[in-house]
Amino acid sequence: MTHEDDPARAGAAPEDANAAVVMTHGRGATARSILAMHRELAAQRDDIAYAAPQATNNTWYPSSFLAPVERNEPGRTDGLAAIDRLVEGFVEAGIPRENILLVGFSQGACLTSEYAATHPARYGGVGVLSGGLIGETLGEYDGGLDGTPVFLGCSDVDPHIPEERVHATRDVFDSLGADVEERIYEGMGHGVNEDEIEYLRGVVAEL
Repeated sequence: MTHEDDPARAGAAPEDANAAVVMTHGRGATARSILAMHRELAAQRDDIAYAAPQATNNTWYPSSFLAPVERNEPGRTDGLAAIDRLVEGFVEAGIPRENILLVGFSQGACLTSEYAATHPARYGGVGVLSGGLIGETLGEYDGGLDGTPVFLGCSDVDPHIPEERVHATRDVFDSLGADVEERIYEGMGHGVNEDEIEYLRGVVAEL
């Protein structure tokens, strides 16, 4: 499974931007659909570049994120590479990693958390909206996130994301030295709420 090379973009051109946000969509959605969220995050800033990778056939990997990792290859690896291309492109344009926010929803949140844990650095932030680390069991993660703000938001009754996996993901990010904020919402289902957007807006304002 390969992923399309053409990400959706919004906001400032990378070479003119002081900060960047990489937004990764969920299963069945599109880069354009998650990119639309940038208007809610931006507040009054016009110096931020936004980019969203697009999965082939709108799906990053075929099985549940709780399946054995090999069952979701090569989609998982290709998805991580798609995020990495955007991050590296921003860095090459002169935006340091500590000014880059990584955000994902659902399948994209799983990839985003996996990317941050496997490519540890000091990022501007990591927003994991209804997702968690990928795999039947969680392996060892090395390196440090050096105080990166990591936000984990999920429902207590999400049909796709067990609350236990959100807690396990929190523990991994704690061990990697992130500044973790976990919020479990009662009865929300599978979606994004205003509290999550408000929190991320604050992260964007600090970038």
